[in-house]
Amino acid sequence: MNERHMSKRLIWSLLILVPMLVVQSCGKKGNNASNGGKGGKGSRKGEVGVYNGEIVADARKGWKQPTPYGMVLIPSGSYLMGQADEDVATAQVNFNKRVTISQFFMDDTEITNNEYRQYVNAMLTDSVSVLGEEYIMSKVYPDTTVWKKDFTYHNGDPMTEYYYSSPAFDRYPVVGVSWDAARDFCRWRTSVLNDYRTNENQAAMPRFELPTESQWEWAARGGKSGAKYPWGNPYVANGKGCMLANFKPQRGNYDADGYAYTAPANMYNPNEYGLYNMAGNVAEWCLDAWADNAAVVTWDLNSDNINDDEPRKVIRGGSWKDVAYFLETGTRSWEYKDARRSYIGFRCVMQHLGMSSGREFR
Repeated sequence: MNERHMSKRLIWSLLILVPMLVVQSCGKKGNNASNGGKGGKGSRKGEVGVYNGEIVADARKGWKQPTPYGMVLIPSGSYLMGQADEDVATAQVNFNKRVTISQFFMDDTEITNNEYRQYVNAMLTDSVSVLGEEYIMSKVYPDTTVWKKDFTYHNGDPMTEYYYSSPAFDRYPVVGVSWDAARDFCRWRTSVLNDYRTNENQAAMPRFELPTESQWEWAARGGKSGAKYPWGNPYVANGKGCMLANFKPQRGNYDADGYAYTAPANMYNPNEYGLYNMAGNVAEWCLDAWADNAAVVTWDLNSDNINDDEPRKVIRGGSWKDVAYFLETGTRSWEYKDARRSYIGFRCVMQHLGMSSGREFR
């Protein structure tokens, strides 16, 4: 009687355990002879073509997407996009919305003067006959006069003369670049990479591009889904009173964070994804066109708002001349795409073709 009772308990335990194991399994890696071998396909490994009236074509060999130089991989995930803290009552420009983002690569710093200079030099060397020197100097070359034009009664002469030209500022973020010029830089960077890969008989990589607004905000949060700032909540200084970003603290004490204007692109601590200056230093161009109701009209998976007819483009992150409100991960703002400012720069992204979250599925 005792054995029968134990057998029943064992059977019930198995009936309970098996469904639990099934529930805990997110998927199945097919490698079973009954379904034709690995992945359910035939065993003609390495062969490509039609055999006995059937298509045999396994994945082509040799594809691997390396991390581009200067970039980090941002994992996929889902987050509540929008203001993580109080919004200015009359602004209401970033309502909360659940958004899912596929993984992608992103520059760990803003594009620097010396990086952008490689593009300008290439245009002056290779494209003068096509574009003309006047076009390159007026549209591609950074507008160094922004340090004078952006502010009234401000002595910006030293910055105008030296910021882009002097080696002292090589590692500082490039400014005075329009949205169109930033996108042209992305196209040039793509062609340089894929021309090399083509010559090496390697598959082309995805294009470099400006981040969408949803990509930018997800990356800025650094895995802290409810973070007010890229470093977390709720202060702009650490326990020692040191400022955590380059902005306009207190009542206009620009020097309190260590830099009166911009700071080197890799200054201050990075966020949890390894990204520097996702708050402050320079605001950054995003791919999206500006829309007050973007949260309503955009999809909730890899959302964007591409509208060539809208001249206003999104900028994010705040800058060296902004108060702390603009440093918040959820604060939105805009500028006309042809505007060139002393406080707007950019960084690039590249899509990761794996589209995987990196989590293991069994």
